[in-house]
Amino acid sequence: MTKDLSPRTRAVHAGTRRSQYGEVSEAIFLTQGFVYDSAEQAEARFIEAGPDEFIYARYGNPTVAMFEERIAALEGAEDAFATASGMAAVSGALSAMLKAGDHVVSARALFGSCLYVLEEILTRYGVEVTFVDGTDLSQWEAAIREDTAAVFFESISNPTLQVVDIAAVAQLAHAKGAMVVVDNVFATPVWSRALSQGADVVIYSATKHIDGQGRALGGVILGTQAFIRKTVEPYMKHTGGSMSPFTAWVMLKGLETLDLRVRAQTTNASTLAEALTGHDKLHKVIYPGHADHPQHDLVQRQMGQGGTVLSLDLKGGKEAAFRFLNAIEVGVISNNLGDAKTILTHPATTTHQRLPQDQKDALGITPGLVRMSVGIEDADDLAADVLQALSQA
Repeated sequence: MTKDLSPRTRAVHAGTRRSQYGEVSEAIFLTQGFVYDSAEQAEARFIEAGPDEFIYARYGNPTVAMFEERIAALEGAEDAFATASGMAAVSGALSAMLKAGDHVVSARALFGSCLYVLEEILTRYGVEVTFVDGTDLSQWEAAIREDTAAVFFESISNPTLQVVDIAAVAQLAHAKGAMVVVDNVFATPVWSRALSQGADVVIYSATKHIDGQGRALGGVILGTQAFIRKTVEPYMKHTGGSMSPFTAWVMLKGLETLDLRVRAQTTNASTLAEALTGHDKLHKVIYPGHADHPQHDLVQRQMGQGGTVLSLDLKGGKEAAFRFLNAIEVGVISNNLGDAKTILTHPATTTHQRLPQDQKDALGITPGLVRMSVGIEDADDLAADVLQALSQA
């Protein structure tokens, strides 16, 4: 039934399992294990568990299964595996599919922890990694080889909001037999079309827009049923990166309002970008949905909207950025994003602090750059707050 419904409706109803009590809100099965009627039943379940049979919470749980089925239905994926955090999803997906001797091509513009997984962890176990400018298709074409196992990128990079052409990179990768793994956090499940544009695996930090209210860590890996159950699940259940039942329940509640929140956040972000462009305290405003973004046409084809995050590059460097941040009254200073609250971050001294300066320079992470994850507050209140803070920068 849910295949014929709109994504907003699927985000409310897909995957629902009701107990004999007929509860309206999904039940939390807060249990680590399950009881069998007999020794024979236990043996049979360990040989092959049915679609509504469970063994241990690290392997699967009814509440977690509801979240997996719902997010898969929303994304248009065959299956999903819920993880303990967004980084558990990134490291789990890549580690599960790669082995010593494999080659990976990745965009260089990545969140710091993603870079650590690629540069430090995978290479430690014999995976070769080549980095490219994700916006330059000629670099992808030159780097992808016959022995390339996978390509990896953020569809919109953190924090400079560069946009990678999913369809074009997927075409290059598939021509050489490589899988396409996309971290789609900034695009959100609301504006995402990654799977239909050629991605094989899509990853979300559910901590961000899916929860969207700063309550819990979580992640999810989406792909074909074969990839999720034959490649990802064995790795994740044995290494312990599974999502907890309580977290899954929180994420189910988040999915119910995801579409409404993301659309409101996107409208606010677009309004702010328009109001701030050309401000005399700013070198530039970076927003994928704004007409002056260098990849605006690609954004319109790939997403249709610019998303919930914009970045401001303040004149005066770190000192001006700190004065601006300290003058903000409505938003909060933190390092999360995708929240109902507006959150501001200074990447050069926080999320990307450990990057060498030459890498910061190459990625455009300047001392004056502030990432602004726009919330659902009143747009006029947000604009007035940002403008008064800029006047003090």
